[in-house]
Amino acid sequence: MPFYTSERWNNWVGKAKESGFTIDSAEGKDGSAAVFTYMEDDVILACLKVIAKFERKVMAASDALDALSEIKEIVLARVETGNNDVDLMLESIQLSLNSVFASCEMYIEGGFDRKKSIEDLVSEAVAAEKAEDISGALWHIAEVGARVLSGGSIPEKAMESVPDGFVAEWLDGVDSISAAMLGDTSYKYDEADDGED
Repeated sequence: MPFYTSERWNNWVGKAKESGFTIDSAEGKDGSAAVFTYMEDDVILACLKVIAKFERKVMAASDALDALSEIKEIVLARVETGNNDVDLMLESIQLSLNSVFASCEMYIEGGFDRKKSIEDLVSEAVAAEKAEDISGALWHIAEVGARVLSGGSIPEKAMESVPDGFVAEWLDGVDSISAAMLGDTSYKYDEADDGED
């Protein structure tokens, strides 16, 4: 049974389309933006189920990476709902999820810096983005995410000096991993997806 299905993602996309969300209401009080948070969290929980099975040695590293790849293929595919505001939000979520997948992959592969401070890794990511080394920036953020998956946390001061851009979006994704891990931990013993949301 898969950890995440295209039907599940399409259900969320449908809910986003029906939400009535507009960019002008993003700050607002109508709650229409909440669906985007829920759908991102849903994907992150699916990834954490994969991580949990890997940690419990129920799943080999190669199988865990394949499972993540299947989820990534579903949720990073281009989406066009016919509503520009909704499409922009979906693109933002997909950008954040890029760092979630990169973090999970790096955690499973184990090739991340366990000694350098998370604050330094964030600074290196910002510097790489400024130098237009986007893949290098994502690498550093994936190291941050792998550290979070290992039990670390992102210091608030590390976030303060991050300008708007890729790194900021990716850090949002990593921060969502941290929030999910602090919430309901039943995912650690949960089974793969049943296709319902």
